[in-house]
Amino acid sequence: MKHHQILVVGGGNAGLSVSSKLLLKNSKLDIGIIEPSDKHYYQPAYTLVGAGTFNINDTVKNEADYIPKHATWIKDGAASFDPEHNTVTCTSGAQYSYDILIVVPGIQLDWKKIDGLAETLGKNNVTSNYSFATAPYTWELIENFKGGTVVFTNPPTPVKCGGAPHKIMWLACDYWRKKGILDKCDVHFVSGGTIMFSVPEYLKTLEEKIEEYGVKIHLKQTITKIDAATQTLYYESSDEQGNVNKQTLHYDMLHVVPPQSAPDFIKASPLADPASPLGWVEVNKNNFQHTRYPNVFSCGDVCNAPAARTGAAIRKQAPVMVDHILAFMKGEKATSSYDGYSACPIPTEHGKLMLAEFDYNNRPKMTFPFDQAKPRWTMWLLKKFVLPWLYWNRILQGKA
Repeated sequence: MKHHQILVVGGGNAGLSVSSKLLLKNSKLDIGIIEPSDKHYYQPAYTLVGAGTFNINDTVKNEADYIPKHATWIKDGAASFDPEHNTVTCTSGAQYSYDILIVVPGIQLDWKKIDGLAETLGKNNVTSNYSFATAPYTWELIENFKGGTVVFTNPPTPVKCGGAPHKIMWLACDYWRKKGILDKCDVHFVSGGTIMFSVPEYLKTLEEKIEEYGVKIHLKQTITKIDAATQTLYYESSDEQGNVNKQTLHYDMLHVVPPQSAPDFIKASPLADPASPLGWVEVNKNNFQHTRYPNVFSCGDVCNAPAARTGAAIRKQAPVMVDHILAFMKGEKATSSYDGYSACPIPTEHGKLMLAEFDYNNRPKMTFPFDQAKPRWTMWLLKKFVLPWLYWNRILQGKA
């Protein structure tokens, strides 16, 4: 059995940026990174791909080029955990032991939880920006749409980039308005959420856009089935007495966001929060140390910290977690604390974007010296040009 001082499960944003930050603090650390994928994806740009303003090929690079120089890449997938004996078993059967375990495999897209979705996704006018394979198809549908009923969905579960389900809707509506066909488009947003956005200052801007584009909003709804043959969406809601109200909606174009949860191998593990049906890793929300296994840490999309699941959140979580890992290794306590900061860049039309930043208490945490609830072209430039560069050149290297 091979041993690593620090074993990292996941080579995505969190896994690479945390590993890099640790090695910048101490280049002699022995870090192994378990990651099966050859490719690394910049997923925040998928919305812009779906809107026809970003090349899908610019969102993918070779994983090998971003593994930190002093880390060991274990090209395998994690399958199970034994935190009592500090071991991880991989899908190949190989086992690894560790002093510190960092669990950051990201989130799982549960396509099959919507009946009929997997079979029709990427064809029959059904698309999703949550897949590298289908984001370009979103633009194909938007560009060729001539009018009719178009539906955008959002599941009742947390999702990575919580604003993405409606970001593409604003961009599509803006495109159709400029094309002169918005009045022929019956636009619906069917969401499992109780509100469009949880921060009042930013919600006000979105409510103005709802009115401007004439979008019909359906909240507290769960998508259950897609019938591609009849182009029918099935969804339902429950009242306080538990009565189920089932509804259907015909669509001519459908953009679906799948339900999401912790990966199955996390759900089935002792690391999962027993109180979470979605299987998130159980951590202290301010320092990302596991609440039952002190040498286990987890941040990003897979942990149960009630923060928005975004790359911006990971950028603020990573340095705090690194502080606490290094302190733990010395038998000390770190004082740094994460306040729930996250950011959601929401394009409201082509060339204008609202940068929503907020904390655990849904209080705005604006970085710039102006009202960020107002969409601006400067923030569009930030989203389209600055953030992708920052991601590939600074964040993954632990320098931002």
